[in-house]
Amino acid sequence: MSSGYKPDILWSPHHADRYVICDTELSLFRIGPAGTSETKAGSLPLSEETAATLLAINSDTPYMKCVAWYPKFETSECLLAVGQANGRVVLTSLGQSHNSKCKELVGKEFVPKHARQCNTLAWNPVDSNWLAAGLDKHRADFSVLIWDISSKFSPEAVPVEKVRLSGDADSGLVVTKPLYELGQNDACLSLCWLPRDHQKLLLAGMHRNLAIFDLRNTSQKTFVNTKAIQGVTVDPHFQDRVASFFEGQVAIWDLRKFEKPVFTLTEQPKPLTKVAWCPTRMGLLATLTRDSNIIRLYDMQHTPMPFGDEVEPTIIERSVQPCSESIISSFAWHPSAQNRMVVVSPNRVMNDFTVFERISLAWSSTTSLMWACGRHLYECAEDTGQGTAAYEKDIATKMRERAQSRYGHDTVQVWRNHVLAGGDEPQLRSLWYTLHFMKQYTENVEQKQQSNKESLIYSGIKNIVKFSSGTTETLRCWSGSDRQTDVPRYHSEERSMALQLCGWISQGSDIDVEPFLKTLEQEGEWERAAAVALFNLDIRRAIQILNKGASTEKGDLNLNVVAMALSGYTDEKTSLWREMCSSLRLQLKKPYLCIMFAFLTSEPGAYDGVLYESHVAVRDRVAFACMFLNDAQLPRYIDKLTNEMKEAGNLEGILLTGLTKDGVDLMESYVDRTGDVQTASFCMLKGSPGEVLKDPRVQCWIENYRNLLDAWRFWHKRAEFDIHRSKLDASSKPLAQVFVSCNFCGKSISYSCSAMPHQGRGFSQYGVSGSPTKSKVTSCPGCRKPLPRCALCLMNMGTPVSSCPGTGKMDEKVDLTRDKKLAQFNNWFTWCHNCRHGGHAGHMLSWFRDHNECPVSACTCKCMQLDTTGNLVPSDSV
Repeated sequence: MSSGYKPDILWSPHHADRYVICDTELSLFRIGPAGTSETKAGSLPLSEETAATLLAINSDTPYMKCVAWYPKFETSECLLAVGQANGRVVLTSLGQSHNSKCKELVGKEFVPKHARQCNTLAWNPVDSNWLAAGLDKHRADFSVLIWDISSKFSPEAVPVEKVRLSGDADSGLVVTKPLYELGQNDACLSLCWLPRDHQKLLLAGMHRNLAIFDLRNTSQKTFVNTKAIQGVTVDPHFQDRVASFFEGQVAIWDLRKFEKPVFTLTEQPKPLTKVAWCPTRMGLLATLTRDSNIIRLYDMQHTPMPFGDEVEPTIIERSVQPCSESIISSFAWHPSAQNRMVVVSPNRVMNDFTVFERISLAWSSTTSLMWACGRHLYECAEDTGQGTAAYEKDIATKMRERAQSRYGHDTVQVWRNHVLAGGDEPQLRSLWYTLHFMKQYTENVEQKQQSNKESLIYSGIKNIVKFSSGTTETLRCWSGSDRQTDVPRYHSEERSMALQLCGWISQGSDIDVEPFLKTLEQEGEWERAAAVALFNLDIRRAIQILNKGASTEKGDLNLNVVAMALSGYTDEKTSLWREMCSSLRLQLKKPYLCIMFAFLTSEPGAYDGVLYESHVAVRDRVAFACMFLNDAQLPRYIDKLTNEMKEAGNLEGILLTGLTKDGVDLMESYVDRTGDVQTASFCMLKGSPGEVLKDPRVQCWIENYRNLLDAWRFWHKRAEFDIHRSKLDASSKPLAQVFVSCNFCGKSISYSCSAMPHQGRGFSQYGVSGSPTKSKVTSCPGCRKPLPRCALCLMNMGTPVSSCPGTGKMDEKVDLTRDKKLAQFNNWFTWCHNCRHGGHAGHMLSWFRDHNECPVSACTCKCMQLDTTGNLVPSDSV
């Protein structure tokens, strides 16, 4: 570890809270928590939480060039080796030690034959008595010397006097004979011991190459020519990976392929001063350039490959700035604290700094959120406490729950799908009731064989009213009122169709609204029922409904007051009743009560108070418009309302747009707002007009919903959806994609009806017995060669022949009661796509329940491990 005149940091290998700063002297610090009451005088703050306390100073060893901490704790906890400018290596200590062996080692010197600078030192981690020193070049001497600190002083050497700065004189022993001498006539700039082969390998950065010396055979040397010979260091988590640098480049080496660097990292134009692997994090390399205030980090991410292929790791680069604008002289990773380092500036200002990990998020298909930060794994759990506010579920959670309840699959009573969805969303209720009325009307039209109306019903009320013709205006008087004022109403076949889609009247009845009123009463929608009765000019029926609603167990007594107000209706424009109703109706909290009085106080044809009340259901406003707006007003209102529904993505607007391009536009706004591709898919499939299903947006929603079902492992549900889709959209049914072909003739071996023999020809020539109990294909129908054998039972594979209509007497031989057993899955062909071995599906499933390897002898294919979904259980079957 080079120091020179710039301060460097060296962590203690024995104490996690001690480190040494070395430049012109050695200073021992202890790091601890900072606090006003505990901080001693003279402590140096390192961060908001930590401070350093100076424990000892050693100024006895001048001209320091490199320092290395003795790794063996039993001998000395604070023994250091110091390399000097003249090539000598001196053992010194910081603080007092009562260990006798430590006292024997302190002051010991190791002197080369020829004086030159000592560049680097490295203790052997296993044999701690070995100390490697790298020196400058000398033409008549070696540059890599390995000293044994337990050696006695050389007999020919004379003890020399060492004069300490304090003035005390002490005699030290001088060792001049090294244990090993390596690297003749070259310079050594960096050293590190390789953690392989019992620590007998030494990696040295020589002047022109990186060399690996094997101390078991010193004549053996492995080297590679390179300029990156400084700062060699081994990844503590990957013993075959080494980093070195030269100028502004870092080279990463793999000792198993030592011919060239695995990859090279290009730094800034300024030269590098230090490179260090993180001891607590695999593949994290920190680098520092000269006169820089940032430290660059290189995170090497290895991507696992299923077949063991080695690929170059992905490197993620980032920078950290530990101490604002101050220049960093050196840094050191903490040996045990995760991602922690201490940096020092040229004027000895120190900072304790933690490199925060990049947070990796993982969001499962079941909306579970987990993230990793360093070695910690966190999970986000939903708060389902009763005391919290109403929890709004994510749309993915809602779709998952709805899929489990078979939402969208009820094709008989289509309106029930809103109940399967939870029944708490008015827009879904309106949507499914609209689709229900469309389906109901279509079935009635089919019975009457009126195909033109069948196509028109799915085009929505917007298009229906455009084709309105033959509209008649009638004047109807109030029913159940003393006032006999005539109110204009409009009738046509298209308007009646629109009222049926709104649910106000049933098929075949143009005026009878009573069934709808009874339904609303059963559901407890008293205000809405009263409003519908009033719009049908039956004021007495509206009053009865309000009184009935007030008399129920949980009824609103205020409905009686409203009924009493209705009973005083008068059409006189200057009456006090009209004046009070006009001024006070907006104070009513129930929107249907509000529009009732708006209708009674409005002039004929001017019903804005009813038509633009946003809290009233769209179907009720549209039905009202179909009864009271003329042919000029109605299309304008419907167009305006349709555009509002499309912009808002309101599913109630499907009543207006139908399943047309406008309906797709509206559904696109809804999906953009909510993400509910489930409802969008089922809605577009219900009507099943061909042009709509061909829209790319609809196909995208369907595929996304299928992918969601697969991600949730709802494979059965996805299969049901595909079946449901193929029934409604024949073009979506996929063609046969996989078939088994004969290995000899290449023809398909599927025994279809077209391949059945003609009458009078036996099955045996195709490998099929004529008996129903043996009706099984075991040979190719084309070339009559036997089919492959099962790897487990060694029987020829083949599936039973199912009965096929139109084959005459042959069908009579086949027991139709056996049809369900003729195509069992256990008899299907199955094989590994990698090794091509296989057998009967039932046998293969049984084998791979207990094994991962192929059942064929001498085949080492891990078939089961190649199947990423083989061990997964469908969630919808648990």
